[in-house]
Amino acid sequence: MRILYFAWLREKAGIAEETISLPQTVTTVAELIEWQQQRGEGFAEAFADTVVVKVAVNQEHVGFDHPVSAKDEVAFFPPVTGG
Repeated sequence: MRILYFAWLREKAGIAEETISLPQTVTTVAELIEWQQQRGEGFAEAFADTVVVKVAVNQEHVGFDHPVSAKDEVAFFPPVTGG
């Protein structure tokens, strides 16, 4: 799985992107976030308040209940405003 991090999520996680081996126990975005929170302090900080975390799977905005697989590209980013 390819994971992309944008804005302050990138800063807190300490990386812009990575390729991971998806654990078999992770089948949804929510489970992916829970797994991420356990990977270290930076990831725990990045995903501490999931209310302000948005996600796209394969370049489509999705909810946390969306399924994920090892072949997916997942992007995490803050809410975006225009104007």
